[in-house]
Amino acid sequence: MEKVMRLASEKGVVVFTKSSCCLCYAVNILFQELGVIPIVHEIDKDPEGREMERAITRLGCIAPVPAVFIGGKLVGSTNEVMSLHLSGSLTPLLKPYRANLS
Repeated sequence: MEKVMRLASEKGVVVFTKSSCCLCYAVNILFQELGVIPIVHEIDKDPEGREMERAITRLGCIAPVPAVFIGGKLVGSTNEVMSLHLSGSLTPLLKPYRANLS
């Protein structure tokens, strides 16, 4: 759990994924289209990946990937991120972390 929380706090937007997860890819593309470049940790390529997956589940994420953290706090998985986006609540959460693309 400590490793997940440490990694989740290293940047404003952090996504834990698996390399073969199409929903993980979709969430990352959504963030990029909203002007945010998240830090991505592919847990299937980490030697501690299984423990990280269990820790993410213990934190309350129903599906362990993608697990999205914004500002060091767990937002959730695809359903939660898409619900926030469709309700218009995601963009304000991401505003402090938007890339300066000028």
